[in-house]
Amino acid sequence: MSKVNVLVRAMMAVALAATMIPSYGSTLDSVIQSKKLRCGVMLDSPPAGFRTPDNKPDGFDVAYCQDMAQALGAQAEIVETPSPDRIPALVSNRIDVLVASTTNTAQRGISVAFSQPYINYLTVVLTRKGTNIQSSGSMKGHPLGGVNGTSTEQFINKSITQWKDSKTTYTGFGSDTEAYLALQQGKVDAILVSASTANLLVKSGKFPTFVIGATADLADMDSIAVKRDDYQFLQWVKLFIWNQVSSGRYKELYNKYIAPGEPAPLSLKSVDY
Repeated sequence: MSKVNVLVRAMMAVALAATMIPSYGSTLDSVIQSKKLRCGVMLDSPPAGFRTPDNKPDGFDVAYCQDMAQALGAQAEIVETPSPDRIPALVSNRIDVLVASTTNTAQRGISVAFSQPYINYLTVVLTRKGTNIQSSGSMKGHPLGGVNGTSTEQFINKSITQWKDSKTTYTGFGSDTEAYLALQQGKVDAILVSASTANLLVKSGKFPTFVIGATADLADMDSIAVKRDDYQFLQWVKLFIWNQVSSGRYKELYNKYIAPGEPAPLSLKSVDY
């Protein structure tokens, strides 16, 4: 057999194999075609996500979902997604994109693909009057709490391991609301939350015993997540985040929902995402 025939047959085999590989469309294409964007958001975590008195979804993350849908020429469908269900909801295709204050850990990156950070929250200690807890270090010796599967949970458990104090315990809860109630009822003495969330809880009047301690040494920069192998949609989401910042929309929403003034930076010194 000539070398030419061998080459031709090899090229035909490659072409045939290519036709046998299943084709998976990007979420980007399906959203544009259906004109619907299913967006996973935590609605028990103000100011990122919450419900208004008339039960409508609102918050920073909700606004980002709506902006994203508008840029795609679609309608935003806000899907309430509790903290422990965030990654499973995306993996099981119940949502198209996750905009739910999700920290981009390496472990989570095994299951989903993350954008660059889209929001940066300052983390503080939230406690009750009379606990004498002023900082994350003074949480030692107290019963502590948090939400299952969060970066704050990891931070507290790591601290407990370092403290080696038998009186320091940790209890994980299924949602932010459960953690707030546990703190209010005295089941735990402190939790870690964003500064904006802590301010809202204290000012709401619903938790008169709550007080805010010092800032915790925990950078809480959160990313938007898409399905792990959906590179087309991931690239679009990255571009969307860049445009939100460059257009001033990020600052506008940050000032509306988080705090006045300049937003917290979306990068770490000497590190490029």
